[in-house]
Amino acid sequence: MNQHIKQETFLIPGSSGRNMLADITYDIREKHAPLVIFAHGFKGFKDWGTHNLVAQYFAGQGFRFLKFNFSHNGTTPEHPMDFVDLEAFSDNTFSIELEDLKLVIDFATNGANFMPVKTVSLIGHSMGGGISIIKAAEDARVEKLITWASVADFHNLWPREIEAQWRLTNVLYFPNSRTGQQMPVKATLLDDLDQNSKRLNILLAAAEVKQPWLIVHGDADPTVNVNQALQLNRKQPKSDLVVAPGANHTFNAHHPYLEDFLPTSLEQVCEVSAGFLKGKV
Repeated sequence: MNQHIKQETFLIPGSSGRNMLADITYDIREKHAPLVIFAHGFKGFKDWGTHNLVAQYFAGQGFRFLKFNFSHNGTTPEHPMDFVDLEAFSDNTFSIELEDLKLVIDFATNGANFMPVKTVSLIGHSMGGGISIIKAAEDARVEKLITWASVADFHNLWPREIEAQWRLTNVLYFPNSRTGQQMPVKATLLDDLDQNSKRLNILLAAAEVKQPWLIVHGDADPTVNVNQALQLNRKQPKSDLVVAPGANHTFNAHHPYLEDFLPTSLEQVCEVSAGFLKGKV
């Protein structure tokens, strides 16, 4: 890590009284740098794979980079990289994640732990992209929006045909190929989608996004098809769309990631994203 780049870790109160572990990476010479908040995806966490290298990259480009674990992502502050709380994971909903992101923005704009800011930029990956789109549409404190491999519809995170069985059994298990865990999600997540269908409609929110918005997606993404990026771009024609050639869902990163440099695809994504935040795209 650059000798001028520092990372601080802290707790942010999240939904249902659950603390969210967070960190901020910044250049100590630029304490007033613009703030970027990163929202991870489904079965993700703030220290996954290349996320710390990404944070260092943005800090080196003149930004403060805040990332956090959603309150119900299955990790705990004591075990930030392991899914040790599957009960919390099973209770998660998209409304909970929107509340979490609001609380993180509240925390940042209230100035706790670091100099206060009036506005923030969001980078959301995959499911976190969908959450970030909705939040940008409803929160004027978001100055710029970047989505990486974002879903255009939360229903696309699972096969639609399993929803009836999911409601009958009240729980669906999502396999984690990396850990071998079967990760439970209660049907209350579907209830949340039904009860808040307008608010949780990503494409409706996309049409309402007024901030500058960069959509980035890999054309070799097997998890979230690049067509979803095209849908988002059509809903908000003022958005900028960049398709990363040969890039998968994580822009060719993986976990664990033991190198001290970014994969080429992800580095290019970071370059275009930093340029966008600086007004160069």
